[in-house]
Amino acid sequence: SAPGRFADYFVICGLDTETGLEPDELSGENFEQTPLRRTFKSKVLARYPENVEWNPFDQDAVGMLCMPKGLAFKTQADSREPQFHSFIITREDGSRTFGFSLTFFEEVTSKQICSAMQTLYHMHNAEYDILHTPPTNDKDSCCSSTGDCNGTSVSKLQRFNSYDISRDTLYVSKCICLITPMSFMKACKKVLEQLHQAVTSPQPPPLPLESYIYNILYEVPLPPAGRSLKFSGVYGPIICQRPSTSELPLFDFPVKEVFELLGVENVVQLFTCALLEFQILLYSQ
Repeated sequence: SAPGRFADYFVICGLDTETGLEPDELSGENFEQTPLRRTFKSKVLARYPENVEWNPFDQDAVGMLCMPKGLAFKTQADSREPQFHSFIITREDGSRTFGFSLTFFEEVTSKQICSAMQTLYHMHNAEYDILHTPPTNDKDSCCSSTGDCNGTSVSKLQRFNSYDISRDTLYVSKCICLITPMSFMKACKKVLEQLHQAVTSPQPPPLPLESYIYNILYEVPLPPAGRSLKFSGVYGPIICQRPSTSELPLFDFPVKEVFELLGVENVVQLFTCALLEFQILLYSQ
């Protein structure tokens, strides 16, 4: 039986520099998109501990749900704000385990990956030229349409070559994740945000990062039913509360976000459908 720990796994997903850039077929790869808009396969880079007997690690499910859209690349010109999301893994026996992921962007330090991205852009631009340049023998027509009579379409390169290895800094998405037996969303979000802050801060945290991860995995227990728990994060205290057996089940998600996403009228309509026992399908990207 589970020993009642707050979290079972700490997971890191992202770019595997050894396998390089692999198209993510599950995300519906579209080669007509520019390389920076394509998605690439992410991998589970590390997890700790390796395995726990009461919650076997499902690498495929965790990897896919941590980064459902695969790897994303950006340059210094793009917005790179961290994004948080949660997920649930339901097993065949009906048991559940919960995941909470913080996805952020870090600079690509591998020269091979940067060169591969540059090569993809050269290939994309060449294919665009072939597909969109009308066959003609009229040199004047060529000059007037491209603005360059030397065979190089400067306007097209400026438009589509939005990554230049000599000019731009390449960033790739990376994810840190907690796998937990209960859905303490707010607490897990704070843990991950403080860990990310410690990594990106110019000043190192008071203790090594490994000690905070060890603490959350081995020293922080699940709060008893009907009790709250306060434990230390990297930069401040974190509080979570577990409802008693006589209360409604744990639902640690802000209802405000539902209204922000759907609007008041749609929420009222959904609530009405639920009361009338209609079937409800929520469709999302």
